[in-house]
Amino acid sequence: MNILGLSAFFHDSAAAILRDGRIVAAAEEERFSRQKHDDRFPSRATRFCLDEAGITLSELDGVVFYEKPLLKFERLLETSLAYAPRGFRSFLTAMPHWLQKKLHLPREIDAGLSRALGGTYTGPIFFTTHHESHAASAFYPSPFEESAILTLDGVGEWTTASWGIGRANAISLQEEMRFPHSPGLLYSAFTTYCGFRVNSGEYKLMGLAPYGVPRFQDLILERVVRLHEDGSFWLDQSYFGYCDGLRMTNAKFDALFGGPARNPESPLTQREMDIAASIQFVTEEIVLRMARHVHRRTGQRNLCMAGGVALNCVANGRLLREGPFERIWVQPASGDSGGALGAALAYWHNHLGKPRTAVPGDAQRGSYLGPEYSDTDVRAQLDRLGAVYETLADAPLAEAIAAELATGKIVANFAGRAEFGPRALGHRSILGDPRDPSMQRRMNVAIKFRESFRPFAPAVLEGRQRAWFDLDAESPYMLIVAPVAAAHQRTLAAADAEVTGIAKLKVLRSDVPAITHVDGSARVQTVDAARSPRFHAILSAFERLTGCPVLVNTSFNIRGEPIVHDPSDAYRCFMFTDIDALVVGNQLLRKEAQPPMAGAEEYKRSFKLD
Repeated sequence: MNILGLSAFFHDSAAAILRDGRIVAAAEEERFSRQKHDDRFPSRATRFCLDEAGITLSELDGVVFYEKPLLKFERLLETSLAYAPRGFRSFLTAMPHWLQKKLHLPREIDAGLSRALGGTYTGPIFFTTHHESHAASAFYPSPFEESAILTLDGVGEWTTASWGIGRANAISLQEEMRFPHSPGLLYSAFTTYCGFRVNSGEYKLMGLAPYGVPRFQDLILERVVRLHEDGSFWLDQSYFGYCDGLRMTNAKFDALFGGPARNPESPLTQREMDIAASIQFVTEEIVLRMARHVHRRTGQRNLCMAGGVALNCVANGRLLREGPFERIWVQPASGDSGGALGAALAYWHNHLGKPRTAVPGDAQRGSYLGPEYSDTDVRAQLDRLGAVYETLADAPLAEAIAAELATGKIVANFAGRAEFGPRALGHRSILGDPRDPSMQRRMNVAIKFRESFRPFAPAVLEGRQRAWFDLDAESPYMLIVAPVAAAHQRTLAAADAEVTGIAKLKVLRSDVPAITHVDGSARVQTVDAARSPRFHAILSAFERLTGCPVLVNTSFNIRGEPIVHDPSDAYRCFMFTDIDALVVGNQLLRKEAQPPMAGAEEYKRSFKLD
């Protein structure tokens, strides 16, 4: 049987396809459309998935949408009435989209499939709940025969967090938190207050937190969040505007935290840094309390997680180190895009009752589930652009890449299947030498065109992470933050230890400063040969040259741009930034050998800042 899962019409639309329960392909629409967080029907992602499965529309046995629109509409109506008359403004703003599209999802899905693939889909359409989709995306691909499950996000239909148990092929959700009390909306409120975009800038808030001190944490817990021992909480809605208006926060919130929200792109102050540190602390406390409660109720040794809050890898790191579970597994595409995969899996296993066998490692296949290009396709695109390249076999190519990196060059790598989820995991990545103290700033300012405070992640050979980071577990999806190992940290001079704010960036804290955040931590990706042989070979070659099994790994894109999709995207990003060398498939390109290319400023302006 062929089952297509879909998520759409909020943010991060995606498609995923299963064949007899096996994950064949999954991709976000933004990669194809080049519109970040694209919320439209995932036409091109759907076409890719069916092409990858080698089937036509008539061979689909079922389509599953990741949430139930009528329940979501019920929440909108009840919330508007509860906050009347103030709630009518947001209600009227939402109505056109609901009346035209969201209340007619079977029609919209049929039309979307027809546009994407031609013909008419006549098969069944099913709907799972939002948090069932998250739970399924977390448990079914995991390596566990049974585990506890925790989902946390903004809001689905009514649910904002839930927990349950997965055993064999069945999931049972036991308890939930409900709107408007939400861990995701709480974090997003502080995200927008600090001048970042909701559903986009939460990573920035997490990265900003170590520059501050959590001096507002008691204020948040005393006035805004009433936190219970089991991790559930009540939010004082008098500080927020998302129920009755078009803003996340209001004037009362501004007064509590010392003034109006920061204007986007304006200079960051110590206030924003301290606010970020404070809400990050509160979020970690929520996650830890919830996990302890779930452990007490289930007695399970393992935990699976999904939902947007599960992408808070700092909280995940604390949970792994301090929490009650022996092992945790987090869905790499934990946000709404992963709901497409979860919807298909929930239908296959939980509704059809099809058997499941846990796969050692996991069934996510490295999350390398997106498109790939043959060397013939690569060379054809590069030739059309007038690119100059040499073609190398795998082993000498890995050695050549490592040699470039060891001399301080920045290398972009485009090879194999694209990653599903927000993290670049080596197949659509920009790589650098983590030992170079200037690398973090060079990458942020001259390549990514983004704020200088944002940290970069390390990729490390699986098995070597124990020597370089305080991390015993594998972390193939870059979803765990861990301290840099004491053996590689540097003792700070007294003056350096007293530095505050953005000035912390200038302090060398470890032997790998380019990936060491200002609190001595790093968001670790472990790389093994089974999941990613090419990336593993590059890291191994770099270790042979330098003795260091670690590389800087950041996504291959500029700020506001989705991760590059095809070889032409890769070449343009290479040419219009300070990347020194590009690898596409088995083709190696050096910047100095390329002919001039016009359009750099238009390229940078073509993407909306995140």
